[in-house]
Amino acid sequence: MSFEEIFRAIFTFDNYGELLPLVQNSIWAGAVLGLLGGLIGTFVMMRDLAFAVHGIAELSFAGAAFALLIGANVVFGSLVGSVIAALLLGLMGIRARDRNSIIGVIMPFGLGLGILFLALYQGRAANKFGLLTGQIVSVDQVQLTLLAGCAVVVMVALAAIWRPLTFASVDAELAEARGVPVRGLSLVFMFLLGVAVALSIQVVGALLVLALLITPAAAALKVTSSPRLVVLLSVVFACTSVVGGILLALGGRIPISPYVTTISFLIYLVCRLIAWRRSRSSSVTPRAPQHA
Repeated sequence: MSFEEIFRAIFTFDNYGELLPLVQNSIWAGAVLGLLGGLIGTFVMMRDLAFAVHGIAELSFAGAAFALLIGANVVFGSLVGSVIAALLLGLMGIRARDRNSIIGVIMPFGLGLGILFLALYQGRAANKFGLLTGQIVSVDQVQLTLLAGCAVVVMVALAAIWRPLTFASVDAELAEARGVPVRGLSLVFMFLLGVAVALSIQVVGALLVLALLITPAAAALKVTSSPRLVVLLSVVFACTSVVGGILLALGGRIPISPYVTTISFLIYLVCRLIAWRRSRSSSVTPRAPQHA
């Protein structure tokens, strides 16, 4: 395959103006998922749960694959798998070391189950591929309503526990000493994280879900230490990655996930460069002379 053929497969904007009105639901869905991913991702970084997201995604993939095999709703199967994995981690993985070992056990188990179910599935290959790499360019009104409804529930629940969850995420021992129900908040957040992972898989697939739930928040933390600004930038970065990925995927012949992950990664690189330049400039700033 020549370089020109590769380029045209990635960027082919023939009849782009005619195709754009057909993906309005997809763009709205992407914006909703970007908002949700940016909000959840902030707490994921605060609570050091990046590895947990990957583990939850594997069981979510297994649930979606099983639903595909038996002809059930794939989103529902993905939600069931995610919630089961998230609650297992919340109940069993109290300490970070225990949690990571549990995730290490869950990940290959979930991936193996998913591969088994996909191997047994006799339908379209595109449906199998979509679970791994995402497919959002054909969202209908029913799917958009379901996705938006689930996202609103998660965001309302997150807003209700925002302050105590922030306190518990920053200093769990002090929060528990002050009477904050740290364990209960952890279980609630893990449930919300499971739902967010399941919804995000519809965009970038099970293998690349970190690009939506981790990278935007990690990029925001590189350029600011203000909690409010971190949340705002995380949401902006996530929405830019998803919506931008949809718009680029419309002009190509490959799945949406490479576009989303590339935009997200480039945003992170820019933020990291900004942080590096700030640290370098502060280190070379001459100190004012001290007088005796």
